[in-house]
Amino acid sequence: MPDGLGGPLSEPVFQRLALIGMGLIGSSLALVCRRKGLAREIIASDISPAVRVTVAKLALADQVAETAAAAVAGADLVILCAPVGAMGTIAQEISPYLEPGAILSDVGSVKASIVKAITPHLPASVHFVPAHPVAGTEQSGPEAGFSTLFLNRWSILTPPEGTDPKAVARLAAFWTGAGANVEIMQAAHHDLVLAITSHVPHLIAYNIVGTAADVEEVTRSEVIKFSAGGFRDFTRIAASDPTMWRDVFLNNKEAVLEMLGRFNEDLSALQRMIRNGDGDGLFELFTRTRAIRRGIIEQGQETAAPDFGRRAGET
Repeated sequence: MPDGLGGPLSEPVFQRLALIGMGLIGSSLALVCRRKGLAREIIASDISPAVRVTVAKLALADQVAETAAAAVAGADLVILCAPVGAMGTIAQEISPYLEPGAILSDVGSVKASIVKAITPHLPASVHFVPAHPVAGTEQSGPEAGFSTLFLNRWSILTPPEGTDPKAVARLAAFWTGAGANVEIMQAAHHDLVLAITSHVPHLIAYNIVGTAADVEEVTRSEVIKFSAGGFRDFTRIAASDPTMWRDVFLNNKEAVLEMLGRFNEDLSALQRMIRNGDGDGLFELFTRTRAIRRGIIEQGQETAAPDFGRRAGET
């Protein structure tokens, strides 16, 4: 059955792609690059020896390098797929080995702190084009990757001021080839937008699942047994990679706290409606939020199928 990706490109966008970090995003990039012919050669590396063994076993790359420095040699595109907190350290390690004229990018869901961490280590001859593919699942590791992860999802590019437009256009073509829609915005604005659309929802999910686990009058077995759809979907989000999300919150602190403040204000207003029996206010709020859901479906970022489009037995 067609999956929307189509066949390979007539010519690769890049000659040699180096992927540093082979979790969900890195492995999915390797698979879609192979499928679409986005790069002539794929070199992968990961700090974990076990992950490197798995990547080789799954044949996700043409070569698996033991170090990030070895992986980037000769690459015209380098994408850092590591946790946000590790970006600066990796940039410092690979800096002397980056090819003049190469494009360095990343897939972090925070952008301003990554720009700040990476920029001091970059040679003047390297083009830095940060990116954030707004796609993912709660699964992690090289086995979790799949080639359609980015299909019809957004990849946001946040090039610093003065970045070569040709480098930006080339990376945009790469992400378009992977099936994504491309948007360009400033790093600080990206962080504010993602704080409310992604980061705060994850924080709420982690918190509500933790609250359920701490309610002494309700047993753990009851929480699991009687989980309705709403709580079940919170647990799906809360199962996301803890290292990645720890780094996201620590590195997007200001935007997350600002949006969390707004959320707390709105939550207090909702509490007052319930306390005061304000049925009209509740109905108006729920009607407004329902329209947001419809807009997300119309944009193709979700399905209207029952049970969020899950297949039988899928979590």
